[in-house]
Parts: sequence; C-alpha cells; structure tokens
Amino acid sequence: MRILVFALSIVAVAPAVQAQSGATPTSVSLSLDDAISLARRNNPGYLSLATGRRTADAAVRTAKGALLPSADASFSGRYQQAGQQVFSGQSFSNSSATLQSGYNVGLNYRLNRSTFLTPKAAIATRDAVEADITGSAEQLRAAVTQQYLTVLQAEARSALQDTLVNTAQGQLDLANAKVQVGSGTSLDIRRAEVALGQARVAVLRERNNVEVEKLRLYQQMGVEQPENVKLVTEFPVATPNFNLASLLDDARHQNPAIVALRARDRSAALNVDVAKSAYTPTLSLSTGVGGNSYQYTNSDFLVNQARTGVFNQQSSCFQQDSLRVRVGLTSANCGQIQFTSSQADAIRSANSQFPFSFQRSPLALNATVSLPLFDNFSREERVQQAQVNREDAIYNIKAKDLALTADVTQAFRTLTTAAQTVTLQEQNAVKAKEELAFAEERYKVGASTFLDVVTSRGTYEQALIDRVNAVYDYHKAFAALENAVGHPLR
Repeated sequence: MRILVFALSIVAVAPAVQAQSGATPTSVSLSLDDAISLARRNNPGYLSLATGRRTADAAVRTAKGALLPSADASFSGRYQQAGQQVFSGQSFSNSSATLQSGYNVGLNYRLNRSTFLTPKAAIATRDAVEADITGSAEQLRAAVTQQYLTVLQAEARSALQDTLVNTAQGQLDLANAKVQVGSGTSLDIRRAEVALGQARVAVLRERNNVEVEKLRLYQQMGVEQPENVKLVTEFPVATPNFNLASLLDDARHQNPAIVALRARDRSAALNVDVAKSAYTPTLSLSTGVGGNSYQYTNSDFLVNQARTGVFNQQSSCFQQDSLRVRVGLTSANCGQIQFTSSQADAIRSANSQFPFSFQRSPLALNATVSLPLFDNFSREERVQQAQVNREDAIYNIKAKDLALTADVTQAFRTLTTAAQTVTLQEQNAVKAKEELAFAEERYKVGASTFLDVVTSRGTYEQALIDRVNAVYDYHKAFAALENAVGHPLR
C-alpha cells in the first residue's frame, strides 16, 4: 500500500497560498474520524432517527410490564341534599343533608398466551430499530466520508491550478524572451497572456469551490464551520485485494439494512402468534381494599333521633310498669332510662366521619376465566394482517439481498477500475509533462510554433486534472464499497 505523493504535495501547497493572500496562519485540524464523530453527535436527521430507541425501549418495558399485576387507587366524595327518595319501591326521607366519601386500592392481573409472546415481539422490534439506527449511522459516515473526499479533491485541484499559473507565467516569460531576440511574435505573447488569464480565473473558481464544499461538509456534520479549517486525514491508493465472494457474504451478514429487515421478520412472525393468541382463554384476577365514610351535615338530626328513641322507650316502660303494678308485680325502674348530654356528644362525635374516617370494607378476591367465542371476525382480520406483514417482511429481505448483490458487485468493479485508472492517469501525466518540456525546447530553438506549446500545455493541464480526479474517484469508489458492505474496510 502506498500513498500518492502527488496528491499530498499539492494539498500541502494550500497553507502557503493562504499565507500569501493574508489569511490567518492558525488553522483548525479536522480528521475524518473527528468529522464522523461530530456528525453523529450533531446531525439533526441522524439524531431524529436515534430518538426511536427510547420509544422501542418503552415498548419493551410495557410488554414486560404485562407480566406484572396492574394497580389503581381511587377516592370519591358525594354530597346529597335532605329530602325524600325512592329505592326499590320504598320511600326514604332524610331531614339532613349527607356527606359521603370512599377509597379503593385494587390489584388486577390478566394473563393469556399473548402476555408471554408480546415481550419477545417487542424485543425483536427494538433490535430492528437499533439496526436502523446503526444503518443510519453508516449512511451518515458514508456521506461525511464522500464530502470529506470532495473537499480534499477541491483543495488538490485548487493547489494544482496554482502550479498551472506558474507554468503559464513561465510560458509568457518564454514568449517575451523570444520576441526580444527577434524570433517570436506578438501573437505568441497574446496567446501566453490569454493562457495566464484563464489559469488565474481557474484558480479563483477552484478556491471558491473549496469553500463551498467545506460548507457542505459542515452542513453534514451539523455544526458551524470555523475559520481556517485544514483536513488532515491521508488516504492511501492501493490495488484492491478484496474477494468479491467474501465481500458479498460479509454484506449479507453485517449490512445494517438487511440486519434490520431480518429483525422485523422475527417481530412479524411473533406478531402472528400474538394475533392467534386471541383464540386462547384469558385468566383475570382482581382484589383490593376499600372503605367508606358517611356523615350527616346536621349532627342534631341523629341526636334527635336517639332522644326520640329514648323517650319512646321510657313511655313504653311506664306503660308496662303500670300494668305490672296492677297485677301485683314489682315496679320497673324506668327512671334509669334517660338520654344524657354525654350520649349526645358521643353521637355527634361518631357522626364526624367525612372525609377520612373510613370504615373498611371486607376483602374480596375475584377470578374469571373467559373464552372469546365470536367477535364479528375481528380476530380473523388481525391474524390475516399479521400474516401479510410477515410475508411482506420476507419479500423485503429477498429484495434487499438482491440489491446488496448488485450494489456490492458494482462498487467492487468500480473500485477495481478506479485503481487501474489511477495508474494509467499517472503514466499519462508523466508523458504529458515530457511532451510539454519537449515542445518548449523545440520552441526555444525555433523548431515549432508557440501554438504547439499551447497545445501541449493544454494536454499537460488536462492530464494533471485527470490524475487528481482519478485519485479521488478511487477514494470515493472505496467509500461507496464500504457503504454497500455496511462497515469500514480499512
């Protein structure tokens, strides 16, 4: 594996050019790994997709929570005016308004076959979401890598244009020297001046392109671009030593997109079982504790009732006592039947229950086994929908497998061709340089015209540009192969 010296040397010219233009010498270094790390922390699109992890975790927690009983607590209050009301055909009346309150703490447990299958389906769905996030991270890495290479390519082309300006200036000097010795023409000078002007225009265009591509890189990263950024990662050019069959096998096992589809297939298969579990019995258990309080707003209502009852008891006692005396029996001690103020206070105190003096209700436990018989074909519809989703997941896996085969094969062949192209373009650049030097020597001795020099210079310029483009086409093809496989290969 070797590093292309030409590409690195022309990129190294950029700081010198910035110093000549008055730029601040202090620069901010940015490696490819740093760019990818910043993008994964700040790119809005990736972060938006990554939030799906929390939803998937919550779904798993909810599915597992179905294995535990649910609990609820309630508190109620009620006010009723005094008056007459009818209950079960009988009339009741109260001369005092009432206050009522109650509480209940209940436990409920529901169990059927889907209770055990749903957590597995939720976990499979979460695995698919994780694979989607991993795939998004890989896509972001590929996009940042491509843009990083585009910036390096723009910098290399800009540095190359600086050298071509020097070449054009040298040819102008050569034309002027020929005119001074009487062997050249003013047409040669004008052609050299036009070539120099075009080279300077190309420099401006390429420098502007560098800044535009940097802006796009930082847009991918999701952060603001600082001043004087310098890309420092070096990329080697080497003949690919990959085996297409191993790359295809690697992609089928590790590509995040197909991993996510397989996880969704597992989730869809479990969801079919969940839908079919609607035909199985369901066990429901419930229990709870509770209590109630009941209070008359007018405590004297109860006191008067009790006092009336005591008076009635005294009257009855006196009547019985008169009868006992007449028949010669001993007299009853009716004087002991009295309603005292302490009894009235006790009644008032016992009435003061609202809102928290509860009387606890007896504990109860309910158990129910239910078997759904007919629900207007809703279960059948859910089962069919789940089965269709499972078939769609299988088809998606097959489609992605075919796409992976095509993408990896295409990227591998493109990379192989790009590596060969780099070698050929290097040879073309060397030959074009030799051709330009030969044309200049012939022009110096008067064996050719300046038009021959201009033509050779155009060939030389295009050969250098093609060589730079070939180098970065190779790197981009390598990045495309990594994206197709689903993970870095170097």
